[in-house]
Amino acid sequence: MERIERAEEELAHLRRAVDDLSEVVARQAGEIAALARRVGLLIERAAEAEALSGTAIPLADQRPPHY
Repeated sequence: MERIERAEEELAHLRRAVDDLSEVVARQAGEIAALARRVGLLIERAAEAEALSGTAIPLADQRPPHY
């Protein structure tokens, strides 16, 4: 009987751990989605800035000033 109680207790702890981890994953998924939207907006802004600057070479392909 004691073995069954220990197994039930262990199962309860594991369920709690799974629930906690599920909450963490759900929160992180929301944060990742928000960051992906922000990165998309920043990429759009950078593309617009490149288009307005009139440079022939895209900013990402230009050599840094220390070369």
